[in-house]
Amino acid sequence: MNMKTNEIPKDGLEGFKQNWKVDGIAGFLVFLLALPLSLGIAKASEFPPAMGVLTAMIGGIFVSFLAGSRLTIKGPAAGLITICAGAVTELGGGAEGWHLALGVIVVAAIIQVGAGFLKFGSLSDFFPHSAVHGMLAAIGLIIFSKQIHILLGIDPSTLKGMEPIELYKLIPHSVANADPRVTLVGVISLLIIFGMPLLKAKIFKSVPAPMVVLLVTIPMALIMDFQHTEPAFDLVKIGDFWASVGFNADFSAIGNPIFWKYVFMFLFVNSLESLLTVKAIDGLDPWKRVSNPNKDLVAVGAGNALSGLLGGLPMISEVARSSANINFGGRTRWANFFHGFFLLLAMLLFIPVIEKIPNSALAALLIAVGYRLASPNEFFKTYKIGAEQLVIFVITIVVTVATDLLIGVGSGILVKFIFHILNGAPLRSLFKARYEFVENNGEYLISVKDAAIFSNLIGFKKLFARLSPGKKVIINFADARIVDHSFMEQLHHFEEEYPHNGGSVSAVGFEHFQFFSNHPLAGRKISAGSQTKLEIKLSPRQIELRKFAENNELIYIPQKIRNAMKYRNFPIEKGAKILYEENMLVKYVNFGKIEVSDVTVSEGAGIAQHDTVITVMHVSDLENQIPAFSLEPERLWTKLSELSFGKDIDFKAHPNFSSKYYLRGEDEAVVQQFFQENVIAFLESNPAIHIESQRNKLLVYEKRDTLSPTEIQSVLLFLEGFMNTLNKIEVTAV
Repeated sequence: MNMKTNEIPKDGLEGFKQNWKVDGIAGFLVFLLALPLSLGIAKASEFPPAMGVLTAMIGGIFVSFLAGSRLTIKGPAAGLITICAGAVTELGGGAEGWHLALGVIVVAAIIQVGAGFLKFGSLSDFFPHSAVHGMLAAIGLIIFSKQIHILLGIDPSTLKGMEPIELYKLIPHSVANADPRVTLVGVISLLIIFGMPLLKAKIFKSVPAPMVVLLVTIPMALIMDFQHTEPAFDLVKIGDFWASVGFNADFSAIGNPIFWKYVFMFLFVNSLESLLTVKAIDGLDPWKRVSNPNKDLVAVGAGNALSGLLGGLPMISEVARSSANINFGGRTRWANFFHGFFLLLAMLLFIPVIEKIPNSALAALLIAVGYRLASPNEFFKTYKIGAEQLVIFVITIVVTVATDLLIGVGSGILVKFIFHILNGAPLRSLFKARYEFVENNGEYLISVKDAAIFSNLIGFKKLFARLSPGKKVIINFADARIVDHSFMEQLHHFEEEYPHNGGSVSAVGFEHFQFFSNHPLAGRKISAGSQTKLEIKLSPRQIELRKFAENNELIYIPQKIRNAMKYRNFPIEKGAKILYEENMLVKYVNFGKIEVSDVTVSEGAGIAQHDTVITVMHVSDLENQIPAFSLEPERLWTKLSELSFGKDIDFKAHPNFSSKYYLRGEDEAVVQQFFQENVIAFLESNPAIHIESQRNKLLVYEKRDTLSPTEIQSVLLFLEGFMNTLNKIEVTAV
């Protein structure tokens, strides 16, 4: 991760001058991801395929200058496919339905701009996460229900008007009548998409899988001569794109109830998805900048209005591409601009190549998106938060697939209210945040009353926003009856952000609460007189670690602990979130304090989110002065990553060390002075390992995975040898 500077990147033209190279690279890599997805999303939405690219172009080139967020990528989203396709179909289908759907998009966009100016951005907090995730999972199932037939080479015109359940019933028939060559292209595309993440080399994580799909499947289609041997619907058709861009919106159906039904569906899902993405990407921002959700809502609305007028789809702050932008090193809004600029070049220069793309390859990309939205892991993650969350999640999915998105989300919210009432939430506090607030000698004392839940969360957020920075905040839940998962997530965010300006946050009063699961952010309800804490049942790994601790004079703490500040500014935390640590082994040695723990690192957001558990050694209370640096084993990808993440500091006198390790630091001269002969000799003679230094603390880990007790012992021995080596050198002021 970036070790060049902790300075917040500048915005505007100054930001362009400062970051054009890294933002240009990030924008180009996101463009490689966005091009095939934009084509596929548009085609699945019953829009001309190239209009998806037009949408992303506008989202990059135009919306970048208006947006209230720095790192989000604007473009068409899979979550809106079912609404777009439904609007086109119900408003007449074909070209007529497309033009009328554009009118719907423009009207919804105008309302969206007004909502942003009226500061409605915070209303996204009203919707419980389990219901929103259930809606997205339902969309994933709906996407799969149609795209599996396209992957098999079935004529899309034979599927028009079919409901998802009908499409699922039709799968055996489509398998029996599949086009073998088209299916081969689709299956190979799926193998690439799902296989690349399994490859360990980091170079595979730097290349977007959708672009690899195109690099493989376009030659396949050319070799098999799809253009002359397969029906026209098996290849992407662009036609005269630039002639089709113009005033395309038709408002003649504005008096039709169906028109307004889709206005509100677009407005609801588009705004909600976009706002949730902005919030999620803020959590991944290496510089922890806070976006303006209302300004971003205005920007997205303006982009949607222009896109709808010219023929494009509605756009959002798209979560997968935004997460990729961070991973590729994007720093400012210019990365989004460059992504749009490269799409413009593609439509100017490469339309003949784009028309060689097999539609079965695009169907595979959308099937992968649908799978990520509704994967078994989504069900498991929801269940870990609490069984009641899973019930809401599943009910939202079932009702959405059987009816539509608005009814599905409404059913999820209704079930959530029922759970809260049954668990003791008084009716008077369902929508009103009830609390007592006292400021006393530089301290804020907040006593939460009755319930702290999703439907009154906005009131608590307004309270938190009023607090002056740099003070001690004590939030007491002793008088509350129920605190739900949505509130706990907001509290966790507040606990992370408020201390940045010197303050502190303490949450107390949960001693008599029954937790709905052992997840750190699980909902909880008052349970006076009964067992107040969950009984800790150790897993086989925890039993193994406890035994290891007993044999090695270590203190063992199995519980999950939220302690993101402990890893603040370490490179491991850049572009990711430290969710919690568990299985902590603590030991005091002559050179400081060692804490070994399993840290859950979350990278990406939404469908792009994936959690990795890494066993790390955190070393503090050091007497040595150590400069900030990051040392990791050299890989093929590091030469490319130097362009975005910092120069590799090499030592001409030690070519073996320089080829073995990728070393970065804030002050190259000081880092070179620190890595003296005996330090380099020690590192050369031991297996390659990750070492990060920040604020005179060290973070050491062998691999991005959990370690067995034997492996932990090996790293501890390495750490002891490394520190003994450091104690033999003299380091001048750093």
